[in-house]
Amino acid sequence: MTIYDLKPKFQSLLRPYVIKLYQKGVTANQVTLFALVLSILVGCLLFLFPIPQLFLILPIILFIRMALNAIDGMLAKEHNQKSPLGAILNEASDVISDVALYLPFILVFPHAYWWIMLALFLMIMTEFLGVLAQTLCAIRCYDGPMGKSDSIYFWCVRITY
Repeated sequence: MTIYDLKPKFQSLLRPYVIKLYQKGVTANQVTLFALVLSILVGCLLFLFPIPQLFLILPIILFIRMALNAIDGMLAKEHNQKSPLGAILNEASDVISDVALYLPFILVFPHAYWWIMLALFLMIMTEFLGVLAQTLCAIRCYDGPMGKSDSIYFWCVRITY
């Protein structure tokens, strides 16, 4: 079992907000871009002020990002907003957001530089391989030991302890 298995319940909690956003004319791409900008701004904040205590905001930001990621997917799938541009934005923003949010750890833990870089590399490769699998098999996998949800959970636990 992975955290991704909880997705249907999480989506049911978000569905009323998705409906309200749709009724207000918010698009999936707007949600994706908002999540990306939020991640970049928080990443810049952590990079400019590498205070260890400030990194405690990351679990909250990562949860918000996970919710926004689910919301943009629900808007796209349930409200006919799927598009090639949206697919590119979604995948690219995941990678850019990961780098923006996790790279500042190097300033707080310079002795762990290579471990952090390895973690980022593996996260990027996970995204890449997921997209590659989709192009080859028409199936996109999000679960697994380093899928997006499990990866975020791992980082949140690691940050808080």
